[in-house]
Amino acid sequence: MLQNNANLKSLIDKLWQNFWEGGISNPMTAIEQITYLLFMKRLDDIETKRERDAEFTGEKYTSRFKGKDDLRWSVFKHKPADEMLLHVQTKVFPFLKTLNGDISPFTKHMANAVFIMPKASLLVTAINIVEDIFKEIEKDALVGGHAFQDIQGDVYEMLLSEIASAGKNGQFRTPRHIIKLMNELIVPQLGHRIGDPTSGTGGFLLGAYQYILTDLVRKKDPAKLQKDEDGFERAAISSILNQKVKDILDKSFFGYDIDTTMVRLGLMNMIMHGIDEPQIDYKDTLSKSFNENGLYDIVLANPPFTGSIDKGDINEILQLPTTKTELLFVERIYHMLKTGGTAAVIVPQGVLFGSGKAFKALRKLLIEKTELKAVISMPGGVFKPYAGVATAILIFTKGGRTDNIWFYDMKSDGYSLDDKRAKIPQSDLPDIAEQYKKRDPNQKSDRKQKHFFIEKKEIIENEYDLSISKYKEEVYQEIFYEKPEKIIQNIEEIEKKISKNLAELKNMTVPDL
Repeated sequence: MLQNNANLKSLIDKLWQNFWEGGISNPMTAIEQITYLLFMKRLDDIETKRERDAEFTGEKYTSRFKGKDDLRWSVFKHKPADEMLLHVQTKVFPFLKTLNGDISPFTKHMANAVFIMPKASLLVTAINIVEDIFKEIEKDALVGGHAFQDIQGDVYEMLLSEIASAGKNGQFRTPRHIIKLMNELIVPQLGHRIGDPTSGTGGFLLGAYQYILTDLVRKKDPAKLQKDEDGFERAAISSILNQKVKDILDKSFFGYDIDTTMVRLGLMNMIMHGIDEPQIDYKDTLSKSFNENGLYDIVLANPPFTGSIDKGDINEILQLPTTKTELLFVERIYHMLKTGGTAAVIVPQGVLFGSGKAFKALRKLLIEKTELKAVISMPGGVFKPYAGVATAILIFTKGGRTDNIWFYDMKSDGYSLDDKRAKIPQSDLPDIAEQYKKRDPNQKSDRKQKHFFIEKKEIIENEYDLSISKYKEEVYQEIFYEKPEKIIQNIEEIEKKISKNLAELKNMTVPDL
């Protein structure tokens, strides 16, 4: 949606520029401060709607702002600049920090949050821009038929996408269309317990949330589905979000991260998308303190590609002989799954063919202890501008048996593979989803094609190598060249013509002027 709304893009750029000029140049700091303002506005809108709905139905509803109307966005935005700044700093923001009660993850991780606004004029300008953003959202919802809640989340995702440099330890944001693909492949369902051991801003959890709601619409009223810009079916999530469904979803998503800022952003991102009680916590999932084993139906993750952990800090359940986090996280995901649970995880392609003892041990674990369903190779530009490393998606189910593994060689993800990542017509993503769902190991595989099966026996013979280049048969176009004598003859003829032309030029007389 945002790619087609130039007004909204312009307003978000203007908001960024406002913070930059106001002295807040760190993108992560700016994101947090903008998010707090979006929260204040969104919370007031939600409470106003709930109050009106209760009045219409005659049901009793106690607003979070009862007796505190001066904390509402619609009230404090009219205050004089200096008075408003002090009011937001000393009253509104402290109220937000304890919004979900004393024991919620949100309150816990907001405890050390700080509202940084160096001058009143910056706050006034930011509030006016946020007002314009919400007006544009409402306009798009009315004219374009989009669910307001969906667009609200898209705006927040666009803010997050402005972080254009990799984070610590190789962390970077996973493109949303790749998240969509992974959910299409593992098909999360309502009631599943879904986890991400390196959740960052919550993108994978939200992808699963949106897939589940779209799937509910598909089962109830498929006419409401429409294809999005990446070729996947999507529906307005609010069209199916009743209280019963909401109660289940509020208890379905669990994320963990070792960056406190990311935890806060993830919590707020979930709330902005309509999950009131998000379960995202500050934890090192490789450490001895994390024991969430055998609890998850679905795990989706894009663990950090680089980094290592102190050997003494590694959880005893992790047995790989390594301190490399890109290997340990895959083993951690294996242990997080219930028997019968399925994971979709992104790994650097080096994990697929690395010759070290730990690399082979991990691949052996996946092939011998799970049903390794698919290895989807992705080109190096998918994670630009953050990183150019080639990656792959692994799909595996704990407790199953691997007989054959399905490989797919993705050439295009629908975007240019340079730093600009511009939208292009060619995309393998819909085909990957379609071919994966109808894959059949009993049908003959052609290794010259983009996708094919390889038997477990052959992979074991190749030391559990999972790189697609090991098995794919490349098709080379035969090119016929002329014989060397003919090429030399052609060159000599060309040289004669050149010499002749030069001689003619020398004999030409230039007329006097």
